[in-house]
Amino acid sequence: MARRVRALLAAAIACCCMAAQAHLFHVGITDVSFNQKTGSTEFVHTYTTHDVEALLANLYQRQFDLSQPEDEEIFRKYVEKKFWVEAADKARLPLRWVGLSVDAQKVVIYQEIENTPLSKAVSIHDEVLIDFIAEQSNTLNVQDKGMIRSLIFDRKKTDQAVR
Repeated sequence: MARRVRALLAAAIACCCMAAQAHLFHVGITDVSFNQKTGSTEFVHTYTTHDVEALLANLYQRQFDLSQPEDEEIFRKYVEKKFWVEAADKARLPLRWVGLSVDAQKVVIYQEIENTPLSKAVSIHDEVLIDFIAEQSNTLNVQDKGMIRSLIFDRKKTDQAVR
């Protein structure tokens, strides 16, 4: 009996350790592409739900429900302060918030630059979650003319040229 209890306890500890290790990597992924039908450049950002919730709880000292419009608005304002796209004249291109979806694993944000080809984007600033989590790394995949180029953003590199 004691041997079985010890075995169960060891298994429980192992599961807890695996769960803790499952979230050692703090990453975000953004896919950027030009939509021929709409003439807009589209951005799809994906972040870990746990990281987003921890950020918002830290900033506002309360729990957030991103399915609520007022909580989504607070998160939208944060993202707009931390992610932008610049044109050749250093002016920010107008990123329109399309919306987001949330589940237990991920938060997916949809944005677009309406009626603007990807070629107008010269540089990107990405500091989403990087300002909160030291180990955060955001990968931005740019699809352009059949090619995919990846940019990695972290604390040392928050601004990068698109080309």
